[in-house]
Amino acid sequence: MMRIRFGLVAALLLTVMQVCAQQQASSATYDAAMAARLGADDYGMRSYVLVVLKTGPNKIPPGAERDEMFQGHFANMKRLSEAGKLVLAGPFDGVDGWRGLFVFAVKEIDEAKQLAATDPVLVKGEMIAEYHKYFGSAAIMIIPEVHEKLAKKRF
Repeated sequence: MMRIRFGLVAALLLTVMQVCAQQQASSATYDAAMAARLGADDYGMRSYVLVVLKTGPNKIPPGAERDEMFQGHFANMKRLSEAGKLVLAGPFDGVDGWRGLFVFAVKEIDEAKQLAATDPVLVKGEMIAEYHKYFGSAAIMIIPEVHEKLAKKRF
């Protein structure tokens, strides 16, 4: 089952990479400045940490505390995105306790743990985090920038 889940995550990331590639299709030549800005190596790749968010031991019941926790969760994701640390996030379907993911633009799991520890859903135990090093296209770094152009509404 774990292989299937990671296959789904990989498929999601490939789809995102394809969208980013379409954004850059007008300029198919190497762009040294962009590569440097995005932290790309010679193959256009870079290191990330993938965080899988799973159901935790403390289900916060519906009400003001839960609403505040999730408002803080969205505010924290926005803050980390604006800081250039969180480049991809989103929910899963909840099957087998899989709730969502973060992709942090950091090389080490310890740094990702420090960033994730600022999120209210993890602080309160509503969710727990599983960390994995991931090496993928530096184009993922452009997702927040592109997303801003697509969203009519903001969290």
